[in-house]
Amino acid sequence: MTIPVDIWLRGTNHATTEMISPVVREPRAWTDADVHDVLAAMLRALERAKDPAADGDRPIVMRGFSWIVNPYDEGGVVIALELTLGAVVAGPFDIAEGDLTTIISRVMATDRTTVGAEKGETVH
Repeated sequence: MTIPVDIWLRGTNHATTEMISPVVREPRAWTDADVHDVLAAMLRALERAKDPAADGDRPIVMRGFSWIVNPYDEGGVVIALELTLGAVVAGPFDIAEGDLTTIISRVMATDRTTVGAEKGETVH
């Protein structure tokens, strides 16, 4: 599945759009692992926008950013992440807002309880 992401870097006056393909399932069938992969791909897209030479295999830890699932005017929902670096919005997705919010909440809570990578080696 190809997902459009809009990226805005803090300190710039414009957004860019990139396509990511982190999962094959359609949103209504997403697992926690799928949602983790979508969030990780969004974070990596934001980092690449800032530093095109960034290591694409750096570990991702789901901490240090704000997120929201929001209805999209033409239907579906979007995922928005905000960090000090900037913001990234993905979607729209054909999944209920409450269902996606529940999965993201669970993914974030699970990631907080796992041991993260060494300081300075994570994207978040």
